[in-house]
Amino acid sequence: MKIKPIVQLLRPEQWAKNTFVFLPIFFSGQLLKLDLFLQCIVSFLAFSAAASSVYCFNDIYDVEVDRRHPKKCKRPIASKKVSIRTAYFIMLFFLSLSFLILMFLSNDQRYIIMTMIGAYCIMNVSYTLKLKHYPIIDVIIISFGFVLRVLVGGATIEILLSEWIIMMTFLIALFLAFAKRRDDVLLFEATGVKPRRNTHRYNIAFLNQAVTVTSSIVIVSYIMYTTSPSVFEQFQSKYVYVTAFFVLSGIIRYLQVTIVDLKGGNPTKVLLNDRFIQGCIVGWIVAFLIIIYT
Repeated sequence: MKIKPIVQLLRPEQWAKNTFVFLPIFFSGQLLKLDLFLQCIVSFLAFSAAASSVYCFNDIYDVEVDRRHPKKCKRPIASKKVSIRTAYFIMLFFLSLSFLILMFLSNDQRYIIMTMIGAYCIMNVSYTLKLKHYPIIDVIIISFGFVLRVLVGGATIEILLSEWIIMMTFLIALFLAFAKRRDDVLLFEATGVKPRRNTHRYNIAFLNQAVTVTSSIVIVSYIMYTTSPSVFEQFQSKYVYVTAFFVLSGIIRYLQVTIVDLKGGNPTKVLLNDRFIQGCIVGWIVAFLIIIYT
Protein backbone atom coordinates (compact mmCIF):
# COMPACT_ATOMS: atom_id res chain seq x y z
CA MET A 1 0.00 0.00 0.00
CA LYS A 2 1.23 3.51 -0.82
CA ILE A 3 2.26 5.70 2.09
CA LYS A 4 0.94 8.99 0.68
CA PRO A 5 -2.80 8.16 1.04
CA ILE A 6 -2.20 7.05 4.64
CA VAL A 7 -0.41 10.31 5.41
CA GLN A 8 -3.29 12.21 3.80
CA LEU A 9 -5.73 10.27 5.97
CA LEU A 10 -3.88 11.42 9.11
CA ARG A 11 -4.01 15.07 7.95
CA PRO A 12 -0.68 16.15 9.47
CA GLU A 13 -1.21 19.69 8.16
CA GLN A 14 -4.04 19.97 10.71
CA TRP A 15 -1.53 19.41 13.52
CA ALA A 16 -0.84 23.14 13.29
CA LYS A 17 -3.99 23.57 15.39
CA ASN A 18 -2.33 21.68 18.21
CA THR A 19 0.32 24.38 18.62
CA PHE A 20 -2.25 25.95 20.97
CA VAL A 21 -0.78 23.50 23.49
CA PHE A 22 2.28 25.78 23.63
CA LEU A 23 0.37 28.97 24.49
CA PRO A 24 0.46 28.50 28.29
CA ILE A 25 4.23 27.95 28.45
CA PHE A 26 4.80 30.86 26.08
CA PHE A 27 2.72 33.35 28.09
CA SER A 28 3.98 32.08 31.43
CA GLY A 29 7.52 33.14 30.50
CA GLN A 30 8.86 29.60 30.82
CA LEU A 31 9.44 28.86 27.15
CA LEU A 32 13.21 28.73 27.62
CA LYS A 33 13.00 26.07 30.32
CA LEU A 34 14.05 23.04 28.31
CA ASP A 35 12.50 20.41 30.58
CA LEU A 36 9.07 22.08 30.46
CA PHE A 37 9.32 22.73 26.72
CA LEU A 38 10.07 19.04 26.08
CA GLN A 39 7.03 18.10 28.17
CA CYS A 40 4.89 20.36 25.96
CA ILE A 41 6.28 18.65 22.87
CA VAL A 42 5.17 15.31 24.34
CA SER A 43 1.65 16.68 24.90
CA PHE A 44 1.63 18.17 21.40
CA LEU A 45 2.56 14.82 19.82
CA ALA A 46 0.00 12.96 21.94
CA PHE A 47 -2.76 15.40 20.99
CA SER A 48 -1.75 15.21 17.32
CA ALA A 49 -1.92 11.41 17.33
CA ALA A 50 -5.36 11.52 18.97
CA ALA A 51 -6.56 14.14 16.48
CA SER A 52 -5.40 11.96 13.56
CA SER A 53 -7.37 9.00 14.96
CA VAL A 54 -10.44 11.26 15.08
CA TYR A 55 -9.88 12.31 11.45
CA CYS A 56 -9.75 8.62 10.50
CA PHE A 57 -13.08 7.96 12.21
CA ASN A 58 -14.63 11.01 10.57
CA ASP A 59 -13.57 9.88 7.10
CA ILE A 60 -14.79 6.33 7.75
CA TYR A 61 -18.20 7.48 8.94
CA ASP A 62 -18.68 10.13 6.24
CA VAL A 63 -17.32 8.10 3.33
CA GLU A 64 -20.57 8.01 1.33
CA VAL A 65 -21.23 11.73 1.82
CA ASP A 66 -17.63 12.56 0.94
CA ARG A 67 -17.93 10.67 -2.36
CA ARG A 68 -20.67 13.08 -3.45
CA HIS A 69 -18.65 16.14 -2.39
CA PRO A 70 -16.70 17.95 -5.18
CA LYS A 71 -13.55 18.26 -3.03
CA LYS A 72 -13.85 15.65 -0.28
CA CYS A 73 -14.32 12.89 -2.87
CA LYS A 74 -10.52 12.95 -3.24
CA ARG A 75 -9.96 11.91 0.37
CA PRO A 76 -8.17 8.55 0.73
CA ILE A 77 -11.15 6.48 1.91
CA ALA A 78 -13.70 8.17 -0.36
CA SER A 79 -11.42 7.62 -3.38
CA LYS A 80 -10.79 3.99 -2.25
CA LYS A 81 -7.05 4.51 -1.95
CA VAL A 82 -7.34 3.32 1.66
CA SER A 83 -9.80 0.59 2.63
CA ILE A 84 -12.19 1.06 5.55
CA ARG A 85 -10.63 -1.92 7.31
CA THR A 86 -7.17 -0.38 7.05
CA ALA A 87 -8.53 2.96 8.21
CA TYR A 88 -9.97 1.35 11.35
CA PHE A 89 -6.58 -0.21 12.11
CA ILE A 90 -4.82 3.15 11.64
CA MET A 91 -7.41 4.88 13.82
CA LEU A 92 -6.94 2.45 16.73
CA PHE A 93 -3.16 2.49 16.33
CA PHE A 94 -2.90 6.27 16.59
CA LEU A 95 -5.37 6.43 19.46
CA SER A 96 -3.24 3.89 21.37
CA LEU A 97 -0.09 5.75 20.35
CA SER A 98 -1.49 8.97 21.80
CA PHE A 99 -1.89 7.50 25.29
CA LEU A 100 1.44 5.67 25.02
CA ILE A 101 3.22 8.95 24.23
CA LEU A 102 1.73 10.54 27.36
CA MET A 103 3.57 7.99 29.49
CA PHE A 104 6.73 9.97 28.70
CA LEU A 105 5.44 12.89 30.76
CA SER A 106 7.47 13.15 33.94
CA ASN A 107 4.72 14.38 36.27
CA ASP A 108 1.41 13.04 37.54
CA GLN A 109 -0.45 15.38 35.21
CA ARG A 110 -0.32 12.66 32.55
CA TYR A 111 -3.56 11.18 33.87
CA ILE A 112 -5.35 14.53 33.82
CA ILE A 113 -4.09 15.10 30.27
CA MET A 114 -5.22 11.60 29.28
CA THR A 115 -8.68 12.50 30.56
CA MET A 116 -8.69 15.75 28.56
CA ILE A 117 -7.55 14.06 25.36
CA GLY A 118 -10.09 11.30 25.97
CA ALA A 119 -12.78 13.97 26.37
CA TYR A 120 -11.62 15.55 23.11
CA CYS A 121 -11.95 12.21 21.31
CA ILE A 122 -15.40 11.48 22.79
CA MET A 123 -16.58 15.00 21.96
CA ASN A 124 -15.41 14.70 18.35
CA VAL A 125 -16.86 11.22 17.87
CA SER A 126 -20.18 12.60 19.17
CA TYR A 127 -19.75 15.52 16.81
CA THR A 128 -19.25 13.19 13.83
CA LEU A 129 -22.14 10.90 14.76
CA LYS A 130 -24.76 13.48 15.69
CA LEU A 131 -23.83 16.91 17.02
CA LYS A 132 -22.42 18.33 13.78
CA HIS A 133 -25.95 18.28 12.39
CA TYR A 134 -27.10 20.91 14.89
CA PRO A 135 -26.30 24.49 13.83
CA ILE A 136 -24.52 26.71 16.37
CA ILE A 137 -23.75 23.65 18.53
CA ASP A 138 -21.38 22.43 15.80
CA VAL A 139 -19.23 25.58 15.83
CA ILE A 140 -19.24 25.73 19.64
CA ILE A 141 -17.87 22.18 19.80
CA ILE A 142 -15.11 23.05 17.33
CA SER A 143 -14.21 26.10 19.43
CA PHE A 144 -14.19 24.11 22.67
CA GLY A 145 -11.75 21.71 21.03
CA PHE A 146 -9.23 24.56 20.87
CA VAL A 147 -9.90 25.41 24.51
CA LEU A 148 -9.06 21.80 25.40
CA ARG A 149 -5.74 22.16 23.61
CA VAL A 150 -4.89 25.16 25.77
CA LEU A 151 -6.04 23.36 28.92
CA VAL A 152 -3.76 20.44 28.03
CA GLY A 153 -0.87 22.89 27.68
CA GLY A 154 -1.64 24.40 31.07
CA ALA A 155 -1.88 20.99 32.73
CA THR A 156 1.44 19.94 31.15
CA ILE A 157 3.40 22.66 32.95
CA GLU A 158 1.04 22.69 35.96
CA ILE A 159 -0.08 26.32 35.87
CA LEU A 160 -3.47 27.93 36.41
CA LEU A 161 -4.67 29.54 33.19
CA SER A 162 -6.09 33.04 33.14
CA GLU A 163 -9.63 33.68 31.97
CA TRP A 164 -8.20 35.80 29.15
CA ILE A 165 -6.34 33.02 27.37
CA ILE A 166 -9.33 30.68 27.59
CA MET A 167 -11.87 33.22 26.34
CA MET A 168 -9.63 34.55 23.54
CA THR A 169 -8.94 31.02 22.34
CA PHE A 170 -12.66 30.23 22.26
CA LEU A 171 -13.58 33.47 20.47
CA ILE A 172 -10.90 33.19 17.78
CA ALA A 173 -11.86 29.56 17.10
CA LEU A 174 -15.54 30.56 16.92
CA PHE A 175 -14.71 33.27 14.38
CA LEU A 176 -12.78 30.79 12.20
CA ALA A 177 -15.57 28.20 12.48
CA PHE A 178 -18.24 30.65 11.29
CA ALA A 179 -15.98 31.67 8.39
CA LYS A 180 -15.69 28.01 7.43
CA ARG A 181 -19.47 27.55 7.56
CA ARG A 182 -19.80 30.53 5.23
CA ASP A 183 -17.64 28.71 2.69
CA ASP A 184 -19.89 25.64 3.04
CA VAL A 185 -22.99 27.70 2.23
CA LEU A 186 -21.33 29.23 -0.82
CA LEU A 187 -20.41 25.75 -2.04
CA PHE A 188 -24.00 24.57 -1.50
CA GLU A 189 -25.39 27.54 -3.43
CA ALA A 190 -22.96 26.96 -6.31
CA THR A 191 -23.24 23.17 -6.65
CA GLY A 192 -26.41 22.14 -4.83
CA VAL A 193 -24.33 19.70 -2.78
CA LYS A 194 -24.58 20.01 1.01
CA PRO A 195 -21.11 19.74 2.58
CA ARG A 196 -22.92 18.83 5.81
CA ARG A 197 -26.51 18.06 6.71
CA ASN A 198 -27.14 21.28 8.62
CA THR A 199 -25.93 23.59 5.83
CA HIS A 200 -29.52 24.64 5.03
CA ARG A 201 -29.82 26.00 8.59
CA TYR A 202 -27.20 28.63 7.73
CA ASN A 203 -27.31 31.30 5.06
CA ILE A 204 -24.97 34.03 3.86
CA ALA A 205 -26.87 36.87 5.57
CA PHE A 206 -26.70 35.14 8.96
CA LEU A 207 -23.08 34.05 8.57
CA ASN A 208 -21.96 37.50 7.42
CA GLN A 209 -23.41 38.89 10.64
CA ALA A 210 -21.97 36.05 12.73
CA VAL A 211 -18.49 36.53 11.25
CA THR A 212 -18.72 40.32 11.72
CA VAL A 213 -19.95 40.05 15.31
CA THR A 214 -17.40 37.43 16.39
CA SER A 215 -14.49 39.24 14.71
CA SER A 216 -15.56 42.49 16.38
CA ILE A 217 -15.77 40.79 19.79
CA VAL A 218 -12.32 39.26 19.29
CA ILE A 219 -10.80 42.65 18.45
CA VAL A 220 -12.50 44.51 21.32
CA SER A 221 -11.73 41.72 23.81
CA TYR A 222 -8.10 41.63 22.74
CA ILE A 223 -7.72 45.38 23.11
CA MET A 224 -9.29 45.14 26.58
CA TYR A 225 -6.81 42.36 27.38
CA THR A 226 -3.78 44.34 26.27
CA THR A 227 -4.85 47.40 28.29
CA SER A 228 -5.85 45.48 31.41
CA PRO A 229 -3.99 46.47 34.63
CA SER A 230 -3.57 42.77 35.49
CA VAL A 231 -1.75 42.24 32.18
CA PHE A 232 0.51 45.23 32.88
CA GLU A 233 1.37 43.62 36.20
CA GLN A 234 1.85 40.15 34.72
CA PHE A 235 4.28 41.20 31.98
CA GLN A 236 5.74 44.24 33.73
CA SER A 237 5.26 46.20 30.52
CA LYS A 238 2.94 48.92 29.26
CA TYR A 239 3.61 48.01 25.63
CA VAL A 240 1.43 44.89 25.38
CA TYR A 241 -1.07 46.97 23.42
CA VAL A 242 1.39 46.99 20.49
CA THR A 243 0.50 43.35 19.79
CA ALA A 244 -3.09 44.43 19.07
CA PHE A 245 -1.97 45.94 15.75
CA PHE A 246 -0.93 42.49 14.51
CA VAL A 247 -4.17 40.88 15.71
CA LEU A 248 -6.32 43.59 14.10
CA SER A 249 -4.40 43.35 10.80
CA GLY A 250 -4.56 39.54 10.76
CA ILE A 251 -8.31 39.42 11.38
CA ILE A 252 -9.06 42.04 8.73
CA ARG A 253 -6.94 40.10 6.26
CA TYR A 254 -8.76 36.88 7.14
CA LEU A 255 -12.08 38.64 6.55
CA GLN A 256 -10.79 39.67 3.11
CA VAL A 257 -9.74 36.10 2.34
CA THR A 258 -13.15 34.81 3.47
CA ILE A 259 -15.47 37.41 1.95
CA VAL A 260 -13.57 38.69 -1.10
CA ASP A 261 -11.39 35.74 -2.10
CA LEU A 262 -13.93 33.10 -0.93
CA LYS A 263 -11.17 30.93 0.53
CA GLY A 264 -12.21 30.64 4.18
CA GLY A 265 -13.23 26.98 3.96
CA ASN A 266 -9.94 25.64 5.29
CA PRO A 267 -8.52 27.90 8.04
CA THR A 268 -5.38 25.77 8.42
CA LYS A 269 -4.63 26.02 4.69
CA VAL A 270 -5.14 29.79 4.79
CA LEU A 271 -2.78 30.19 7.73
CA LEU A 272 -0.15 27.98 6.09
CA ASN A 273 -0.26 29.77 2.73
CA ASP A 274 -1.20 33.42 3.25
CA ARG A 275 1.99 35.46 3.61
CA PHE A 276 0.25 38.51 5.08
CA ILE A 277 -1.39 36.50 7.87
CA GLN A 278 1.86 34.64 8.48
CA GLY A 279 3.61 38.00 8.80
CA CYS A 280 1.02 39.12 11.37
CA ILE A 281 1.49 35.93 13.37
CA VAL A 282 5.29 36.23 13.29
CA GLY A 283 5.07 39.90 14.28
CA TRP A 284 2.72 39.05 17.16
CA ILE A 285 5.05 36.29 18.41
CA VAL A 286 8.17 38.47 18.13
CA ALA A 287 6.45 41.33 19.96
CA PHE A 288 5.50 39.07 22.86
CA LEU A 289 8.97 37.49 22.88
CA ILE A 290 10.45 40.95 23.38
CA ILE A 291 7.87 41.90 26.01
CA ILE A 292 8.05 38.67 28.01
CA TYR A 293 11.63 37.51 27.59
CA THR A 294 13.73 40.69 27.51
